Amino acid sequence: MLKMNKIIIGADHAGFKVKEKIKKYLKELNYQVEDVGTHSEESIDYPLIGKKAAKKVAQTKSRGILVCGSGLGMTITANKIKGIRAALAYDTYTAKVAREHNNANILTLGGRTSSAKNYKTIVNTFLKTKFSKEKRHHRRVKEMDVL
Repeated sequence: MLKMNKIIIGADHAGFKVKEKIKKYLKELNYQVEDVGTHSEESIDYPLIGKKAAKKVAQTKSRGILVCGSGLGMTITANKIKGIRAALAYDTYTAKVAREHNNANILTLGGRTSSAKNYKTIVNTFLKTKFSKEKRHHRRVKEMDVL
């Protein structure tokens, strides 16, 4: 069972500003936010933050949001952690199907991409969308989880 009110959030230096905006937005929506860093625009390697956040999401069965320059590095890093299904979303459709079809538990965004401008709608869609009740999606997620 996911802890729906807790969000683990993290970013590298390229995603720092967007992370801070998302953090503020989540608090306005009454989510409990745990920020695993980074806490400045000083250069940091995204795998350090991605790994830390993904492990916390897996351990606490909560959800996460990660931001790096393109969103790709954080996605790849987070998906190395057992129990994580991280998805890069660049609009509301990809955020919706990440949850609905793939039961993604981490949303990744690009701090240097156009999706950063739409973060509120993307984040909101990701957090409000439930995993589909259709058996085909459950079967496919199970197939991914055993890899």
